Amino acid sequence: MNLARAARPARLRLVIITALLAVAGLLAATTQAAAAHASSSHVFRWGGGHKPTIVLEHGAWADASSWNRVIRLLQEDGFTVAAPPNPLRGVGYDSTYLADFLSTISGPVVLVGHSYGGFVTTNAATGNANVKALVYVDAFIPDQGDTLLSLLNNSGSCLGGPPADTFNFAPYPGAPTGDVDTYIKPSLVPGCFATGLPASQAAVIAATQRPLAASTLQEASGPPAWQTIPSWAVIGTADRVIPPALLTSMARRASARITHVNAGHLSMISDPCAVARVIEQAAQATS
Repeated sequence: MNLARAARPARLRLVIITALLAVAGLLAATTQAAAAHASSSHVFRWGGGHKPTIVLEHGAWADASSWNRVIRLLQEDGFTVAAPPNPLRGVGYDSTYLADFLSTISGPVVLVGHSYGGFVTTNAATGNANVKALVYVDAFIPDQGDTLLSLLNNSGSCLGGPPADTFNFAPYPGAPTGDVDTYIKPSLVPGCFATGLPASQAAVIAATQRPLAASTLQEASGPPAWQTIPSWAVIGTADRVIPPALLTSMARRASARITHVNAGHLSMISDPCAVARVIEQAAQATS
C-alpha cells in the first residue's frame, strides 16, 4: 500500500477543516464588530428612579412621523413617549394646545421641540412644574418678545428669501383677514429643509408637509420656560434652515448643554441615535 497516497485524503480533510474554522472565526469576529458598532451608536443605562415621559413636538412643514426613529429608540429603552400634533396655527394657540396636553400627564416630563416646535415648547412649559427638562433639536429657543422673523432676519436661512420665491400660499377656513397657509416650494425642500437625506425621502417630505399659518411668523413669544428649566440643545452643523451660528447663540443664551451633530435641519431623521442619546441624558438628569 502506498502510504503517501493514503495520507492525501487525511491531509485534504485537515486543510478543509482548518479553512472552515478560519471562516467561522472570521464570521464571528465580523459579527462581534458589527454588534459593538451598533451598541456604541446608541448605549443607554438608566441610573435608577422613575423614568419621565418624553413628549416630542414637531415643527412647521412636518408632522409627528418625523420623530419615528427616535421614538423607536426611546421605547426600546423603556420610555413612555408621546408625540402630539402641532396645530401650526400660531405661537399662542399652539402653545396652549400643547400645555393642555401636558396637563394630562402625571409625573416628570422631558419636553422636546424641533425647529418651530421650540417656540411652542418654550411657551407651553412655562409654569408647568412637571416639565423637568427641555430639549431643543435644531430648534428655535426664543426669549420673550422674539418672533420667527426677528430671529431669522439676516441669519442666512435658506427660507429667508422673498416669500413669493420661497413659499406657496393657500387659504384656510376661518383665517383672519389676510392670513394664509404657507408651504415650502417643493423644489426647495431637498437642498434646504431636508439636506443630507436621500432625494426620494426629501420628495416624500415635500409632498406631505403640513403648512404653517403666515401670521405665525410675526407672533411674539412669551416668558420662556428655559429661564427656570434645565435645557439641552442638538445643533446640526449643516442646518440651512436655522444656521448653526443662530442655533448656537440661542442655546448659549438659554445656558443649554450643547451637542453638535453632522446633520442638516432634520437631525432626528438623519441621526436619530445622537438625538435619542441627548434626550436620554436630559431624562437621566431628572432622576
